[in-house]
Amino acid sequence: MKIRTRLCIAFLTITVLPMMLILISFWGLSTYQRDAFRKAYGLSEQVDLFNSNSTQVFNRLTRSSQEEIRRQIKENPDQFENPDFLENLNQELKKKYAYLIVRKDGEIIYCGIDDPDMILERSLPLYEEVDNSFEGGIYLDGESQHLIKQVDFKYSDGGEGSVFLVSSMDDYIPEAKRMFVELLMMGVLILLMTGFALVNWIYKSILKPMDQLQKATHEIKNGNLDFTLDVDMDNDDEIGQLCSSINNMAEELSNAEQVKNDFISSVSHELRTPLTAIRGWGETLLSDDDLDPETRRKGMQVIMGETERLSQMVEELLDFSRIQGGRMVLTRENVDLAAELSDVVLMYTERARRENKTLLYEEPEGVIIVYADRNRLRQVFINILDNAIKYSDGGDTVAVTLTTISGSAVISVADTGIGIAPEELPRVKDRFYKGKSSRRGSGIGLAVADEIINMHGGSLKLTSRKGEGTTVTITLPLARG
Repeated sequence: MKIRTRLCIAFLTITVLPMMLILISFWGLSTYQRDAFRKAYGLSEQVDLFNSNSTQVFNRLTRSSQEEIRRQIKENPDQFENPDFLENLNQELKKKYAYLIVRKDGEIIYCGIDDPDMILERSLPLYEEVDNSFEGGIYLDGESQHLIKQVDFKYSDGGEGSVFLVSSMDDYIPEAKRMFVELLMMGVLILLMTGFALVNWIYKSILKPMDQLQKATHEIKNGNLDFTLDVDMDNDDEIGQLCSSINNMAEELSNAEQVKNDFISSVSHELRTPLTAIRGWGETLLSDDDLDPETRRKGMQVIMGETERLSQMVEELLDFSRIQGGRMVLTRENVDLAAELSDVVLMYTERARRENKTLLYEEPEGVIIVYADRNRLRQVFINILDNAIKYSDGGDTVAVTLTTISGSAVISVADTGIGIAPEELPRVKDRFYKGKSSRRGSGIGLAVADEIINMHGGSLKLTSRKGEGTTVTITLPLARG
């Protein structure tokens, strides 16, 4: 999963999901509380504690009490002068957040609260001011708001009586308060749970892999390239790809380090061999004045040959350093490719004859002109032809051809020598790489040759079969005009 997708999911997790869960919780809790409220107060209809205003709620709460009072008045109106009866009735009303006031002939004979509101008592409706058939109540505003239901009647002695059911609008039903608290706690809990889940998910999917990446870079900085990051194969996001890239980089660096170490060991050996020969023959020539001319000449030939090989090796190292640092500059001019190739073939003709190897080359007719650095091309031809002869045995053949195809010059050097193993062929042009052959070489000559040809806009390709030989094909663009 891509990081962008994860961020979108995280956004939805901290916005949409909590809102949905809170709404679902609100609906479920409010439904439960409405049912509990209706059953607790004996209501025949549903009461919405949120969408209904407080007047409607209190009106419905006291509706059944109002009907019961009317019934009791019809049975015995005089009981509404009995303090014990009125006290019991008031206690029942308190359960519905209301209290009782009874008035007879304009005088309050009972009040259901200990600290009566004198302003409220003076504001009570007069006898028969409110229609007895009216089931609702009247709303009194002021410093305190009240809902008042009035039932008028006549005592047996003819006195005018009024029963008032008073609900203070300043009070709030405990069930509604509790519901608000529960909803608030539910919302906080949902936010905490979704936040924890989101943090845990982000930690496992982003922060933990980033911590592993930090450790990986620390290991690389300290030169430890043998570690491997634990990459989930199903993790195809940017971090998973980065982990895979770091693993590949560490593997490549480890391989490069191994190749470099092998190269240093190989170069040390290659330098030691000619130096040993030069030193040995030098000591011999200096210490023995009685050497015959033939032995002395042979010793000098060995010294000259090994010196030339050392010089060639040092030049390859210098060229490699220039290429690595981007300091190699080509001095281009129009060059007769056939003439340059013929000179190099002529240089190796005698060597091939001495080693009982056949060197074949048929110079093409006409002039083949390329725009190139003459000395660098000669260096490439020498390297390729030297390798062809070096890795061939006595009786083998090295064939050199030069042709032109579709605006390009194509040089082919094919030998019937020992060839290259299939597993080594893709790496023979790598810097520092040396195959398993026991024959001497620095391992950078072919890499330098490949770089030089690439700088000329050409290509250098190898094909080989183990035990059958190798073919090197060089392609260079012909000069324009």
